[in-house]
Amino acid sequence: MKKFNIRKVLDGLKEASSSTPSVHVGPQENHLIQETLQSEHFQLCKTVRHGFPYQPSSMAFDPVQKILAIGTQSGALRLFGRPGVECYCQHESGAAVIQLQFLINEGALVSALADDTVHLWNLRQKRPAILHSLKFSRERITFCHLPFQSKWLYIGTERGNIHIVNVESFMLSGYVIMWNKAIELSSKAHPGPVVHISDNPMDEGKLIIGFESGIVVLWDLKSKKADYRYTYDEAIHSVAWHHEGKQFICSHSDGTLTIWNVRGQGKPIQTITPHGKQPKDGKKPEPCKPILKVEYKTTRNGEPFIILSGGLSYDTVGRRPCLTVMHGKSTAVLEMDYPIVDFLTLCETPYPNDFQEPYAVVVLLEKDLVVIDLAQNGYPIFENPYPLTIHESPVTCCEYFADCPVDLIPALYSVGSRQKRQGYSKKEWPISGGNWGQGTQSYPEIIITGHADGTVKFWDASAIMLQVLYKLKTAKVFDRNRSKEDKSSMEVSDEDPFAIQIMAWCPESRMLCVAGVSANVIIYRFSKLEVTTEVVQLLEVRMQYELNDTESPDGGGGGGEQTSALPTPGASPQTSGPPSHPSTSSNNSDGGNMPCLKVRSTPMKQSPGYQVDLVVQLVWVSGEPPQQITSLALNSSYGLVVFGNSNGLAVVDYVQKTVVLNLGTVELYGSNDPYQRQPRSPRKTRQPSGGLCDINEGSATSEDRCKSPTSDHRDNSFSRSRSSSVTSIDKEAKEAISSFHFCETFARKGDSTLTPCLYVGTSLGTVLTLALTLPPAGEQRQLQPVIISPTGMLVRLKGSHLRMAFLDSTGALLPPAFDPWYEPNVTADGEEREKVRKRRPVSVSPSTSQDLNESQYAVVCSEKQAKVISLPSQTCIYKHSITETSFILRADVVQMSQGVCLACFCANGHIMTLSLPGLRPLMDVNYLPLTDMRIARTFCFTNLGQAMYLCSPTEIQRITYSQDTCENLQEMLGELFTPVETPEAPNRGFFKGLFGGGAQSLDREELFGEVAAGRASRSLAQHIPGPGGIEGMKGAASGVVGDLARARIALDERGQKLGELEERTAAMMASADSFSKHAHEMMLKCKDKKWYQF
Repeated sequence: MKKFNIRKVLDGLKEASSSTPSVHVGPQENHLIQETLQSEHFQLCKTVRHGFPYQPSSMAFDPVQKILAIGTQSGALRLFGRPGVECYCQHESGAAVIQLQFLINEGALVSALADDTVHLWNLRQKRPAILHSLKFSRERITFCHLPFQSKWLYIGTERGNIHIVNVESFMLSGYVIMWNKAIELSSKAHPGPVVHISDNPMDEGKLIIGFESGIVVLWDLKSKKADYRYTYDEAIHSVAWHHEGKQFICSHSDGTLTIWNVRGQGKPIQTITPHGKQPKDGKKPEPCKPILKVEYKTTRNGEPFIILSGGLSYDTVGRRPCLTVMHGKSTAVLEMDYPIVDFLTLCETPYPNDFQEPYAVVVLLEKDLVVIDLAQNGYPIFENPYPLTIHESPVTCCEYFADCPVDLIPALYSVGSRQKRQGYSKKEWPISGGNWGQGTQSYPEIIITGHADGTVKFWDASAIMLQVLYKLKTAKVFDRNRSKEDKSSMEVSDEDPFAIQIMAWCPESRMLCVAGVSANVIIYRFSKLEVTTEVVQLLEVRMQYELNDTESPDGGGGGGEQTSALPTPGASPQTSGPPSHPSTSSNNSDGGNMPCLKVRSTPMKQSPGYQVDLVVQLVWVSGEPPQQITSLALNSSYGLVVFGNSNGLAVVDYVQKTVVLNLGTVELYGSNDPYQRQPRSPRKTRQPSGGLCDINEGSATSEDRCKSPTSDHRDNSFSRSRSSSVTSIDKEAKEAISSFHFCETFARKGDSTLTPCLYVGTSLGTVLTLALTLPPAGEQRQLQPVIISPTGMLVRLKGSHLRMAFLDSTGALLPPAFDPWYEPNVTADGEEREKVRKRRPVSVSPSTSQDLNESQYAVVCSEKQAKVISLPSQTCIYKHSITETSFILRADVVQMSQGVCLACFCANGHIMTLSLPGLRPLMDVNYLPLTDMRIARTFCFTNLGQAMYLCSPTEIQRITYSQDTCENLQEMLGELFTPVETPEAPNRGFFKGLFGGGAQSLDREELFGEVAAGRASRSLAQHIPGPGGIEGMKGAASGVVGDLARARIALDERGQKLGELEERTAAMMASADSFSKHAHEMMLKCKDKKWYQF
């Protein structure tokens, strides 16, 4: 398993960036806050990976342990047990996994890779590890077979030879089946690679070998010669036995199945073309597509099942991939949503020589895992309990919340449980192995994913599990049927017009706000009651600011009727359209005043859950489409939503459904604008700039811009042409709004009272303050306007502004004010509802209880540096340059159990934490060697040391940077292996025993062992002991050494010297060695026992 070499180097972090923070302490102020967080509270490690294995390539199932393994094209291994028990491992080479074989009920798994290596994994530890590897140097591996309860693994190669490996020692036997010996004179040409190997279920001494060209050989292992050969003139894809060992079935490249008697020579006894049209004149049916795999499963009281993938006729163009189940005279064709990678039939018995009694089929598709119930009529599918639907529509953004209010998950679950589909199998999910971990971590965690089709999914992520809670379809708000003439306005985002770009969520009030790629913002309230909305409330906002034409024809600075001059504290700014009818659009004479999406005009039934409260749309202005929204925030206590783009910002009062403020970025500065701005020349293209995946502002070409925001066709490396000197602005680069923060604080320098404020961060690193004057709660709040007055610039940083937070005078985090959740659809009359609201505290913010003479600290972080500013004096008391050579993609101020810190994820793959307010570096880990756009777009930190990102289009990787979680992780992880009795072997019966029927056993040791077969050529394959050798072998026997190895890794990661531990380590290793010697003697004593069972 790939381990990152994680070292925390605190004395002189590797980058020049980590220069010690330069501290300025203001003259009369004393900022001595005792910081509780130390570097030993931090450690970085991966916790779990959720979601569908990306680009799967192979699959195996242990019928006794009931564990499913899936291998991928990038060498990943995912193991699934009962819901909640899953595990991710990685082959270091990253080569594709071509085949997996369980050592059934032994807690081990063999993987064969495309780089011609074979590995043995120990699954008896929570984090499986490789015990042995074997690398073939002269031959390419094409097929592996490990018979049930055998320790000899057959490996077929591209040259047509078969080698035999002892899975205990991972040594090659000298016994080899050469292709020329196997086919002898039956064919003059080379038979092609080995595509199948399996032993006769009734006679272990007979091996069937399928060659690609169409030759099948029955090989007698004892006499070392072929008993029978079966030739067919079509290439073979797979072979399967009837459990009595007298017949087998082959699938071919022309869509046929051939059934052969073992002793019958020459011709198959039956040829079936499952999907071929039978011509009338007795000719051969027309060829079909290849049947890639066939399985032949028998039942005690009925017809056998023949299950196959592929084989459709060539004229079925556009037909979806199918799995065909033939049972007696009936043939069922089951259509799949994606191409089939592999399938396995689950049977009641692990013994190949007994009636198989199949009960389910696991079908691995390119993007899904389907399990079909064979026992019920109509073959229904099982409801999949794993979180494999993350990628149902591509993920465009994520948010992660740890330590949420406790009633939130049950509330989301109860509305989400009504969205379940019907018609699933009534039976229990058949993959039920393993045990859950014994984790003590119990705080609620929620992950929210926004998707390309406009859906928003809420996931319960508590205790390293993942389960979908609720799914919201935001596209329902809009009309989907677009007429031809509307097409032109759709060029903003052609492929995914509903894609979610940013989400803002207040867990306490349950208010949700999403910004879409088509320049729209939707505000949702959470309700447990169903409601029918007659008219969706709509606000249309015009945002466009030209610097050069102040005398623009439509009045104001080119921004339509909203661009009033800076509002004086007493004035209420103009709103879009008459406030009494928010849904009327403000028709302007320029004709281009249209939104990118049309809000539906028909009544809308809204189920319990998230219900639309208000839709805000940016409209086209003077023939130019609106710019995409780059930042979004909401505050439930103030009843405000604010959003910004490269033109400016708009504040919306969602209580009164009006626009309170609509300002260009330039106007935020007023007269003291620090930048020399060039007038902007008219735009040449009508394409808005800035794609969803692109981090550079306005750098996406128009061709890129029309692509779906989820297409990952762009170059994965970040090239950034942003000038580091803040004052020189490129003529075209506008100052975009990059972040917002609501807080109750000191709005102006030297203020003595706290006022609600909105802080605005821009792409040029400026942080500006807007003071809010809110009407009193209750009826007044519905009628009186909210007044916003800009109070100037707070601070300027290098690089685009990312994140802001406030601390009180003790260094504790000050959360923004919020309203608790209330049911919005109360049936009682309006007065009753007002009473309910009046009784609630307007602001649940600790800041109101502060002494007036105490200060606050504002933490501001840009992509280059962080600063801490003391308020109300507005002096910078700490600053720290985080990175010189790279830039920060994500920064969050997070609450750890011991205190507050600033966590940063850098484009060069470093993850860093800084203390607050002192900005001391606490951790710096080079975590990811390469950061791609997907990771950049989805990475987020949350409280208590948790973080996540999308590591592939289908998978979420969760990591922790908390020492506590790293230490408890072992307990939290589930067990894959549980001790289970192997079922009894089938009874041979009296007569079969008497007349030599029944299963014939074979002493393989006698044939393949070193004594009889000698050793294999050394140059053929190289044995590599696995990293899991010590921890696996000895750790399985005694937990001590396993713990020790883990402790060593943990220490190594902390970059501490291991000197003092070395002697103790040596002593413990020695005791472990003597233990393993005793274990070996025990193993020799009880030879029939396997090496795992000592």
